[in-house]
Amino acid sequence: MALDEPRDNDEVYDVDGYKYLVDKDFLEKAKPIKVDYQVHGFKLDCGINFGAGGGCSGCGSESSGCG
Repeated sequence: MALDEPRDNDEVYDVDGYKYLVDKDFLEKAKPIKVDYQVHGFKLDCGINFGAGGGCSGCGSESSGCG
């Protein structure tokens, strides 16, 4: 996850006042994508298997980010 500006190929979601931008091509590969707020950041889960643990995770988790 990172701060970014919308681009032509982004799908934009407004959830509880937060805007999420996801590249449409990546979304097709990664869906479903789930973002959970946790005490120390966000946890990301997606449909891409990145190795033994599968899924992906972001800031606030113990493993490295998606990709």
